[in-house]
Amino acid sequence: MKALVYREFGNIDVFQIAEQPEPTIERDEVLVKVKAFSINPLDWKIRKGEMKLMSGSKFPRYTGTDFSGIVEEVGSTVTDLKKGDEVFGVVKNMKTGASAEYISVSSSLVWKKPSGINFFQAASIPVVGTAAVNAMEKMGNLSSETKVLVNGATGGFGMFLLQLLKQRGANVTAVTSTHGTEFAKQWGASALLNYTKDDVLSHKATFDIVVDLSGKLSYKDARPIMKAKSLFLNSTPQPIEIPTSFIKNLFTSKKHIVILSSPSAKATDILLNAVNKGLQVEVNRVFSFSKYKEAFEYAEKGGYVGKVVVEMDCRVAASDGTIRTN
Repeated sequence: MKALVYREFGNIDVFQIAEQPEPTIERDEVLVKVKAFSINPLDWKIRKGEMKLMSGSKFPRYTGTDFSGIVEEVGSTVTDLKKGDEVFGVVKNMKTGASAEYISVSSSLVWKKPSGINFFQAASIPVVGTAAVNAMEKMGNLSSETKVLVNGATGGFGMFLLQLLKQRGANVTAVTSTHGTEFAKQWGASALLNYTKDDVLSHKATFDIVVDLSGKLSYKDARPIMKAKSLFLNSTPQPIEIPTSFIKNLFTSKKHIVILSSPSAKATDILLNAVNKGLQVEVNRVFSFSKYKEAFEYAEKGGYVGKVVVEMDCRVAASDGTIRTN
């Protein structure tokens, strides 16, 4: 089978498409023929070696965490899935990846795909969707009086977070680009700031919760726009911030909370329920597998709305190597 692998840490040029043996499965696993995988910031942080302490340095490595596909084989103890099921899920990215034609995955990390969404949308859900659910849990009780600022509001994470905040009735100010403003309003923002024109730190209002999804607004810089008792949610922490934020929170009422994605049955049930009720999953662009470099270059540049997806079995592509789903 074909797989996207790398044998050293570095930029996009370390990737190569290689022939690999098809994986075998354990009794509690399923073999999935991958239809698509989405790209997340964690993918390039691992590839660049920024997460060595957590990911290790063993090669070769794959990339991609969340995927969609079709079950090809089930282990002897798996009872809730069968061959032919359309599914989506996550792999344990620190050790493996979804960028292959076939992957073996624990059945506990695979769920049936809702019929109302396509494979590209399904592959976009697990990582950022469960991170958004985890963020909501950290926020506690919300009401129309709760003022929330979301910086970088219309990427994959923001797409889910804004819609979940809307369901909870929070008063949300979204910071996004010009082409993201309509999506932010559609997804539930009460007020908008355009980062190409507005400086969020000169904004006169203060907030109960500040969420940075861009990696460009630090806790230190955000403190002046935070209320005396407030939360700063950080979705792109540096490794050192994970332990140090806990210690610093012992001495301040302006809390620095690190948000990590921990896919689980509970979080996925919440997401599936929201999707079945109409939660929108926006796929910005779908790239063919052969155009993986362009896909990662586009994703790492940022500034787009929704998610970027790589299709593993792409037979028809546009002249620039992409398939547009919207």
